[in-house]
Amino acid sequence: MGLELYLNLHSQPCRAVYIFAKKNNIAFEFKFIDLSTGQQLSEEFGKVNALQLVPAIKDGDFTLGESVAILKYLACKYQVPDHWYPADLQKRARVDEYLAWQHTTIRYQGSRIFMFRSLLPALTGQPIPKDRMDEALEDLRKSIQIFEDKFLQDKLYIAGEKVSLADLVALVELMQPLGSGFDPLEGRPKLIEWRERVKGDVGKELFNEAHEKVMKNTDLTNALDRNSPTLQQLAQKLQKKYK
Repeated sequence: MGLELYLNLHSQPCRAVYIFAKKNNIAFEFKFIDLSTGQQLSEEFGKVNALQLVPAIKDGDFTLGESVAILKYLACKYQVPDHWYPADLQKRARVDEYLAWQHTTIRYQGSRIFMFRSLLPALTGQPIPKDRMDEALEDLRKSIQIFEDKFLQDKLYIAGEKVSLADLVALVELMQPLGSGFDPLEGRPKLIEWRERVKGDVGKELFNEAHEKVMKNTDLTNALDRNSPTLQQLAQKLQKKYK
C-alpha cells in the first residue's frame, strides 16, 4: 500500500504538504477531504487522524497528522535534497525555530484575516465589526515585522542560502489573506522579493496550481449553505477560535 495524503487545498498546511510532495517527486494518492460537509469529522477519517484535522497521511499501517510533523517525516523518509530540512544542526535549528514560532503568530493571524474578510461573512451573512478587523490587521502586521527583522533579516531564505521547509510553510500561510483580497506584504519590497524567490524555487506552475482554489475563494463561499447544521456548527467554532 502506497502513501496516501488526506488533503483539502483550501487549507494552507495541506498546500504545503502537497507542494512539498509534488516538488520532490514523492508518489502519493490524493485523498480529498470535504471540509464543507464535515467529512473530517467522520468515523472513517477518524481512523486516519483521531484529531479530525487535515492534513493527514497514511503510509502503510502508519498514520500521522500535523503538517509540520508530516513535512519532516516526508523529508527524512524520502531523502529529499538537504536544503529542505538541513542535516547541519544549526541550519536545521533555524528551520525548527521558525516552524515552532509561526503557529500562534503568522499562521493564526493570517487565517484570522481570511476568516474575517471571507469565510465568516459567507457563513453568517454578517460583516466583521471594523474594530475587530483593525485589531486583526495590526496583529498580523506586527508578526510580519518580526518575520522580516528576526527570521529573514538580510538573508535570501530563513535558514540561509537555500529554500527550506520554513520558507514553504511561511509562504503558504502568507498567501491565505491574499485569498480574501488582502496582500499582507504590500509595501515590503524585501518580503515581496522573498515571496517571488520561493515561488520560483518551488516552481510557479505548481505553486499556482496548489493555490488556485484559495485564490478563487468564491468557489468555496458560493457553494456554502448557511442553513446547513454542519456549517452553522462550523461558524460557531470559527467565531470562538478567531475572536
